Amino acid sequence: MITNAVRGLAAAVLAILPLLAASPSQAAGDPEVLTLSDAVQRLPLAAESRDGYERAKFKHWVDADHDACNTRAEVLLDESRIPATVEPGCKIVAGEWYSYYDAVTVTAPGGLDIDHMVPLAEAWDSGASQWTATRREAYANDLGADRSLVAVTAKTNRSKSDQDPSTWLPPLADARCTYAADWVSTKLRWSLTADAPEVAALSVLAESCGQETVDYQPASGAL
Repeated sequence: MITNAVRGLAAAVLAILPLLAASPSQAAGDPEVLTLSDAVQRLPLAAESRDGYERAKFKHWVDADHDACNTRAEVLLDESRIPATVEPGCKIVAGEWYSYYDAVTVTAPGGLDIDHMVPLAEAWDSGASQWTATRREAYANDLGADRSLVAVTAKTNRSKSDQDPSTWLPPLADARCTYAADWVSTKLRWSLTADAPEVAALSVLAESCGQETVDYQPASGAL
């Protein structure tokens, strides 16, 4: 999926890595709205490393508020376009969900995955390897931002796997600007870095996204 334009821009980014740096984050609780192009340039640039990664290091799908609904269930309840049918124990058996990656409507929750917008492995590569277990759990269950977790068809989520936008974008072309904004917002929210091919791909995409905006609030909590 990487075009010649992306490859060329990646090379250019690599050449100017020392000159680029993230702007200081806004104060916690003070939302900021940027154009997608400006938001991409705010991503801190750094090489990635997956050394030591294990999915189990991100405890996910917890019931943080002890209401019997874990994080997956909370996302399904929130994103269903009609009131979801819920059985005892917060077992969700029906609803109506729109998977924006591929414009598919799903009525049976078994056909859905809850996608971490920035996959856990990518987060590890981009700075989460240095976090505490508590912060990684908070990241994996982030219900504080609409962009962090999204219900999509299992097919598209598994196609994406742990790839970044330099190698995977939603199959629906009309979804790609929204996806790029969601990706960048999540990285900025959690102060995650990006590597040169990733920034190059996002920069090329942003050029065709008009006035697509990115809004985010920094995640709270210690590293």
